[in-house]
Amino acid sequence: MIYFVGAGSGAPDLITVRGMRLLQKADVIIYAGSLVNPQLLDYAKEGCEIHNSAKMTLEEVISVMEQAEKNNLITIRLHTGEPSIYGAVREQMDILDQKGIAYESCPGVSACFGAAASLNLEYTLPDVSQSLIITRMAGRTAVPEKESIESFAAHHASMAIYLSTGMLEELSRRLVNGGYEPDTPAALVYKATWSDEEAYICTVQELAAVAKKHNITKTALVLVGDVISNQHYTRSRLYAPDFTTEFRKAKTQNTVENEGVMCNIHAGKELPE
Repeated sequence: MIYFVGAGSGAPDLITVRGMRLLQKADVIIYAGSLVNPQLLDYAKEGCEIHNSAKMTLEEVISVMEQAEKNNLITIRLHTGEPSIYGAVREQMDILDQKGIAYESCPGVSACFGAAASLNLEYTLPDVSQSLIITRMAGRTAVPEKESIESFAAHHASMAIYLSTGMLEELSRRLVNGGYEPDTPAALVYKATWSDEEAYICTVQELAAVAKKHNITKTALVLVGDVISNQHYTRSRLYAPDFTTEFRKAKTQNTVENEGVMCNIHAGKELPE
């Protein structure tokens, strides 16, 4: 059996419990080179066969899987972050389908969520942004024209931009051309949640300068949007006193004020026994 497992954003304890348990029982592990924290391999049992896919072609990866399957072994394909995002997993699955080899997927924590945790961000602040766009600049892998940075920037939503650290000047230019103001809040997060993580808050126009100052050339995520400033948002209606839910009736202003008075009384005096 083949298991595609998300390694998480970097910290070894951010892999899922299911992912950890799969690693512990694996007979063969094929991991995504420097993109996966090598500490995760400590979960492997003694005698586990380990391959670094950074030195392998797709065909070589499949060959290892196929041989393991013939020997009734458990193979873990350990991908960085969440495999469904820039994981190149579909091409592997299609070949396994052709060969009649069964597989399952185990999700992971993607870098954009690791970065949000590191910066204590909420991407979906009411009245600021209710959408998160995950995208990348075109490099050796093309991006469809209809998914240009400019077209996404026009929405003024929160953005997480992967695989674009080497093109930050162009990225800033395209974000501004698409509609973001040059002083729109941005963040550059290097190796989110790894022990050597670096995170810098800046503006869209400052991204390239910040990267140059701190010698960041790869393995970084760009975040863009007004949510980064944590300002000018409204409270969630779900927890508003005047909002009725399945579990709680709305409270009148008098009820809220009376409860506030009681809280103050209890905070200032001991309650009678």
